[in-house]
Formats: sequence, C-alpha cells, structure tokens
Amino acid sequence: MNKQRLDKTICSQGMLSRKEAKELIRRGQVTVNGRVEKQADAAVDWDQDIVALSGAPLSLQQHVYLMLNKPTGVVSATEDAAQTTVVDLVPPQLRRKGLFPAGRLDKDTTGLVILTDDGEFAHNILSPKKHVQKEYLAQVDGKITLEIIEAFRAGVNVNNEYTTLPSRLTVEQSLPQGDIGRGVLREGMYHQIKRMFRSFGLTVTQLHRVSIGNLLLDEALLPGQCRPLTPQELEMVQQREEISFSQGAISPCERHFTL
Repeated sequence: MNKQRLDKTICSQGMLSRKEAKELIRRGQVTVNGRVEKQADAAVDWDQDIVALSGAPLSLQQHVYLMLNKPTGVVSATEDAAQTTVVDLVPPQLRRKGLFPAGRLDKDTTGLVILTDDGEFAHNILSPKKHVQKEYLAQVDGKITLEIIEAFRAGVNVNNEYTTLPSRLTVEQSLPQGDIGRGVLREGMYHQIKRMFRSFGLTVTQLHRVSIGNLLLDEALLPGQCRPLTPQELEMVQQREEISFSQGAISPCERHFTL
C-alpha cells in the first residue's frame, strides 16, 4: 500500500496548491471512492483509491515521466530568469512539483529529453555505473574518417584529461558542409561527443539526441512538444543492450545506417 494525505495527493498532481486543495476539500468538492471527504489529512492509497475533483476523477500517479523533443535555444534547467527552460515547455496539465530534466542537453542541442520528478529513476539512467546508452546524430564541419571511427571504438583520449569508454560511430550522410555521424555513447561526460570530435580537429555544428537506452524519440513529437511515457517505454529507457564495442559489433540502429 502507498498512502498519503488527501490534500498532499491532490497538489502533487500539479494542478493545485496545497492551500487550494484544502479549500476544495473543505467545500465538499472532493470525493474518495464516490464519497465526499472533508478531512484534508485523510489517507489515500495511490494504487486503490479513486479521487475526484468536482466529479472529475484524477489519474493518480506517484511520479511523472515525460518524453520531450527539445528544440534549440532552450536550456536544460528547471528555472531560469532570462531563458526558456525545458520545464517551461511542459503544458499545465502535465506539470508536477519537483519536475526536472533527467540529464541535460546543451542549449544548442536538440532531441530527446526525459522529464521526471523521480530521483531514483533519474539516477538509474544517468549513473556512469549503469552504462545506459545515448545515441546522437552529429553534423561536423569536415570528414569523418576511418581513423576517427576506429578511435571512437577504442576510446578517445580527450585533452589528456580522460579516455572515454569505447563507443560506436558510423557515417550517416556526407554533405558538402560536412559529414553527419551517428554516435552511441555509454557515458555522459561534459560536452563529451563535441570534445571527442574536437580531438580530431572537427567541430560539431549540429547535435541531436535520438535515443536513451532502448527508447527512441517519438518522431510524431514536434520540437517543443512532450507526452507521458507509456509503461513499456519507461522500461525501455532503463534498458541497456549487452553490445560488445569491440571489432564487428553493430547496434540495431546501425544495421540500417552503416555505409
């Protein structure tokens, strides 16, 4: 059983403040399992009880998990006085107190961001020990050579500061302004993929995150849009495939794109 005070349960869904929730309860506008409940401290079971506000049932969720297609120009933060944040993009009906991005993308990077209020879940997909894969499309200002691909496979020494874990890199497309590479990383150092390319004299001009774990960004989401994860997707984002990063290993996505 997972019980919590009625007023706290209502305000945790992100629609009302604690004070507003108490006022609705006092006025008899809240029912629990079809019966009016006027005690704000009444215990509510997340899994079994049906709570309704003015006759409209609440879909009680202890935590929220959202998939966002982050556009460029938005910062991965909970609040910023001068700039739009990823949390600002969440529509009111999906907002929750304590919502934050589980992992950050740079302001100029686009693609998949997971928003949640579940700290344990965020730790599970961000902890370096978990090795949850992140997949990116990166456009650079030059050619991605076989030497660079092999270096990614072995692990790149970044400015003599650290050597990355082995990663996968393939050429997605060659354009006059530079190649587009598809990289799969198992860690998330600061500006990692940008710094890896910079080690070979290449600058990343555009960067887009395609997936986290086995969860792909929903292509139906326009930049700036988000939606809740399904239970199946929630499992997928925490999964990591047992892929060997040695010679000859090919991830499912790369089978389609390897040239």
